[in-house]
Amino acid sequence: MPVSSPYPRIERVSESLLIVRVGAIIDLQVNHAAQVIAQRILRADLRGVNDVAPAYASVAVRYQPRLWMGPRHDAFAAISDALKPFLFDITTGAEPRRLVEIPVCYGGAHGVDLAAAAETLRMTVAECIALHVGADYRVAMLGFAPGFPYLLGLPPQLQLPRRAQPRLRVPAGSVAIGGAQTGIYPCELPGGWHLIGCTPLRLFDSAAPQPCLLAPGDGLRFRAITPAQFDVAQRALIA
Repeated sequence: MPVSSPYPRIERVSESLLIVRVGAIIDLQVNHAAQVIAQRILRADLRGVNDVAPAYASVAVRYQPRLWMGPRHDAFAAISDALKPFLFDITTGAEPRRLVEIPVCYGGAHGVDLAAAAETLRMTVAECIALHVGADYRVAMLGFAPGFPYLLGLPPQLQLPRRAQPRLRVPAGSVAIGGAQTGIYPCELPGGWHLIGCTPLRLFDSAAPQPCLLAPGDGLRFRAITPAQFDVAQRALIA
């Protein structure tokens, strides 16, 4: 970050939680910096740090204050001093940690909002699908529900305001767009994004060694599949 920038900075949230602010906008480079900082903290394996969670432009760090108490500093000051070396010389433009392909059946019963979204965007359904599968995405963060990926990289031509009336139930696997973002619902949830397709993949499985299919920093591409291919893949997962 530039020397004159107010970022990154460390803010106290509670006696056991702090936030490292990396920026104030949704941006690929800002998000990359947040993920670099999060990985550095994780690799340091600091005592009493219970959780490290990168978001779009920040990193949450949950810690045990009793392990950071000292004669001259309170716990927040002590852990802040320990974190400061991780906040500088942050490179940008690094490659994704891995590339994940997500098969998606677009439109029809699998993407009930696609036709209306295409009409609003003044393009054909085929053009919408081509744009969505043709983009390179990055998992900026997981949030809202376990395993829900917020993805950077949605083409500007596909950006739509969220639905005026959110749905109480969005099916698991739904691929949706809302504002400048696209995401995938890992389970049945309420939601106000436009549903354009569905993947047969399971994004969250609490019984799996790695419950979340995706992780912050992953690269992601969508691949269009037919309804028949969707059914085959879904049956294979259930079997």
